[in-house]
Amino acid sequence: MTGAAKRLGREIALEFARQGWDVAVHYGRSAADAQETVSQIQGLGRKAQAFQADLCNESAIASLFKAVTEQFQGLHCLVNSASIFEYDRANSASPLSKNSLQDHMQVNLVAPMLLSQLMFEYQKSNRKNKLENIAEDSLPSIIQLLDQKLINLNPDYLSYTLSKAALLSSVEMLALDFAPLLRVVGLAPGISLPSGDQTEEGFAKAHQMTPLQRSSKPIEVAKAAVFLAQANAITGTTLYVDGGQHLLPSTRDVMFKTNS
Repeated sequence: MTGAAKRLGREIALEFARQGWDVAVHYGRSAADAQETVSQIQGLGRKAQAFQADLCNESAIASLFKAVTEQFQGLHCLVNSASIFEYDRANSASPLSKNSLQDHMQVNLVAPMLLSQLMFEYQKSNRKNKLENIAEDSLPSIIQLLDQKLINLNPDYLSYTLSKAALLSSVEMLALDFAPLLRVVGLAPGISLPSGDQTEEGFAKAHQMTPLQRSSKPIEVAKAAVFLAQANAITGTTLYVDGGQHLLPSTRDVMFKTNS
């Protein structure tokens, strides 16, 4: 699982462990956080190991996948959670730049695509391998972490949004290309944790701006990820776990709709 050292990625990794999965924990620079995640998973009685890789480096991505599959035989689910989320907007004091767009595209799109291809090749050559405690008829899967704003677009976080929109489009294409060996699904949370310089008060207000008057909690996103990993009939589609946040059109990102 990429980006599993902290925040939402850690919660997803821990929920997989709670449900009986062993977890390979990828991190970029957060070594201490990654080791803490590994310790917590091991405390649940499951196997876990941390793997460092720079997702901006194609050879590092290949080395990461090779290292993981050497330690975790029968790899059954790839969760692409690592992401860059930095502000830019065409009509602002922080306009999109070549570097910002390339950085977001590399981590949010290119890395998941390369890892997804490697996962497919792995399944082709290891189609008989099974994870312990996973049903024999369970189909392996790739879960791409997306964002509810992809169905409710606004101009904020332009590079981020463009990169995630491309990843969203890949879900259907890869699902067709990788069938019947491998399922590909998207998982789109709503606002689940404070981001950037958002205060706790501002986050609490933003979290209530949905039809259900609550957006997604990290544990709810994590439970949805485990569900998708075990849902054999689901592929080529995206599950929105956001309290209906995507149903309310907005001209600004939800973070800018609160005063705090």
